[in-house]
Amino acid sequence: MFGTLLDYWHYTGDDQYNDMIREGLIHNFGENLDLMPSNQSKNEGNDDQVFWAFSMIAAAEYKLPDPPEGQPGWLAMTQSVFNQFLNRYQKEVADGNLRHEKSGELVLIRMYTQIYPWLKGWKYKNTASNGGLFHLGARLAMYTKNDTYALWAEKAYDWMAASPLLNPEDGTVNDGTSIETTPMCKDADHTQWTYNYGIMIAGTAYMYNYTNGAEKWKKALTNYINKSHDMFYPPDKGGIMVEPCEQLAICNADQESFKAYLGRWLGTSIQMAPFTYDIIMPELEKTAVRAAQTCNGLSQHNGGDFQCGMRWYMDGYDGKYGVGPQMSALNIISVLNAARAPAPYTGKTGGTSQGNPGLNTQDDSKRLPIFHEDITTADKAGAAIVTIIVAAVWIGCAWWMIAT
Repeated sequence: MFGTLLDYWHYTGDDQYNDMIREGLIHNFGENLDLMPSNQSKNEGNDDQVFWAFSMIAAAEYKLPDPPEGQPGWLAMTQSVFNQFLNRYQKEVADGNLRHEKSGELVLIRMYTQIYPWLKGWKYKNTASNGGLFHLGARLAMYTKNDTYALWAEKAYDWMAASPLLNPEDGTVNDGTSIETTPMCKDADHTQWTYNYGIMIAGTAYMYNYTNGAEKWKKALTNYINKSHDMFYPPDKGGIMVEPCEQLAICNADQESFKAYLGRWLGTSIQMAPFTYDIIMPELEKTAVRAAQTCNGLSQHNGGDFQCGMRWYMDGYDGKYGVGPQMSALNIISVLNAARAPAPYTGKTGGTSQGNPGLNTQDDSKRLPIFHEDITTADKAGAAIVTIIVAAVWIGCAWWMIAT
């Protein structure tokens, strides 16, 4: 949501919501400046955390004023998440042919979906997490002009390209791969989602720009865009952007927002790689017109007929209410100004956000109390008391059952 509002400001110049955006972003810094606030830290995944980081780097790129003195800047918070990701690399071999590669101190990264082992997806390596590392590295390289970020981005990308997650030759972006197969990570979950394509399109667009048009990134970017057209603009729906789950009305709350991210990062591609304008804009314009004509549903809050639907190939509002459809329509319409809006700022072109490349470089187990807490004498005494009480209750219950 915050990324969508930042995009709206960037592409339209309407800054009336910026104070609220700034306040909301700061509120989610977390007690450890890790974008893992205590109310989310036990169930937050890598893919959740990286989307907060996307909003932080967007705030830096768009020159949203940094937080007050004494708090880290947007750039520093992005670097915090990037550093945390580097500390979560997986040392086990995911496939016999996908071994760790080293170049100096760089070790090939393989990110799981989840941070914590009790969450669903712990044994699943998804594109959003691995692609998120690649994407963040590319944007940090662009903003800071530090080649180390670009090297990490390319390392993450090359592993993905050698895994079932990606097929750069035809532009396919799969959802993930599991370590529970034999051999591990052999097969892909071939589910196609717009947001995964958006993550890869933006990452390759930034790398294309950073490397002054390297053929590797130009080819990959073109293939991902073309494949996204094949997958998400079906001719039987008039060539309008469609999320596959929406045709059966089975999208969950997250999936209802996915088109927002593809739309957002198609706009990024136009800004970072202008040659993609002619590939992207015809379908984008057609989709934006269709999205706008669904925005006549009755609002659930302040009255008025401006609620946007989800199935843009239908005439008028489709009755689907929620944040996701609103975000998606707003992003798709806003990015029509991508070619006219200023390119994202960098530290060399006027960007002012303050960085901290060393923020949260320590291992998670030393930072998050949920992983590592010392057991005190009071803890032991409390545990003993609880054990005695529970045992007494069970003994009492057993005696009562025997007696009766």
